[in-house]
Amino acid sequence: MEDRLEIIQEKNPDAELKYKWVDYAKISNNLKRAVIASEDSKFVNHEGFDWEGIEKAYEKNLKKGKLVAGGSTISQQLAKNLFLSSKRTPWRKGEEVIITLMLENMLSKQRILEIYLNVIEWGNGIFGAEAAARHYFKTSASSLSTAQAARLAAMIPNPRFYDAHKSTPYLNRRTATIQARMRMSELPKPPPAAKKEAKK
Repeated sequence: MEDRLEIIQEKNPDAELKYKWVDYAKISNNLKRAVIASEDSKFVNHEGFDWEGIEKAYEKNLKKGKLVAGGSTISQQLAKNLFLSSKRTPWRKGEEVIITLMLENMLSKQRILEIYLNVIEWGNGIFGAEAAARHYFKTSASSLSTAQAARLAAMIPNPRFYDAHKSTPYLNRRTATIQARMRMSELPKPPPAAKKEAKK
């Protein structure tokens, strides 16, 4: 976020980030399902890496002769967003693997998803679900509809471009695909401690 703010303030010294943390319970299940459907359909069941997804991405990139697919899980993306700079280094992938394993061992899936939804970029200087919901739909993260959630999820791979181009044929198609897949998305179960608190 600090890196991004520096870049934005080069053009506009008074610019500020749009960002507000919201707890997991205050983020619409629609958005959680949409992001899982879009970014990591096996999120609940893997241990940080979707090996099948990585293999498919590798084959797709090989076929196209360039990088067109990623295969990174939500846990891997969070590792990059939280702990690694945007600079490319020879050891960056190794660092990402170690941090991903640490996150998966230390945090519940619910906590990983909560942090991820609060820190990812959703436009030029727009970070997290609450800021995105207010910027694009004038609503809160807790009130996002299925269509709105699918649109936000579709924007994740290239958020600054879609902030400037809010309706493209590809974005519209991708939104419809995600919306159709959302009902199949499995949400993470609360960690044991959270279940005990709920019973109290």
